[in-house]
Amino acid sequence: MFKTVLFPVDESRESREAADTVAEVVKTYQSRLIILSVVESPEEADSATEKVMSSPEAIAELLESAKAAFRNHGIEAEVLEREGKPAFVICDVADEIGANLIIMGCRGLGLTEEGMADSVTNRVINLSPCPVLIVP
Repeated sequence: MFKTVLFPVDESRESREAADTVAEVVKTYQSRLIILSVVESPEEADSATEKVMSSPEAIAELLESAKAAFRNHGIEAEVLEREGKPAFVICDVADEIGANLIIMGCRGLGLTEEGMADSVTNRVINLSPCPVLIVP
């Protein structure tokens, strides 16, 4: 059912917490797991971005630690690093790799309509070529 699962990661607590759900889904369906990190250049960053990951070392460390965490669950993951607007890149990569599911943590930006409309999570839900599982 879910042959390929895409898991976009960043340095947020929500991303780390979603990893357990990702591991369960991948093990249950014996899925291929792709871990994605999107680097947003400072000039493209909008006001909703808490922290722009731009150091190659920080990104490499994030991807390696995510890969190692899944290895501890007995899951071999592939990693990708891309640059651009996170929501658009996530959806483009999902389409490119033929993902059957995107699993991501929810990073709430408040309960206002503006905050919800501007969130990466909301944009991915609206643009995704496949189902999206949001882990609160």
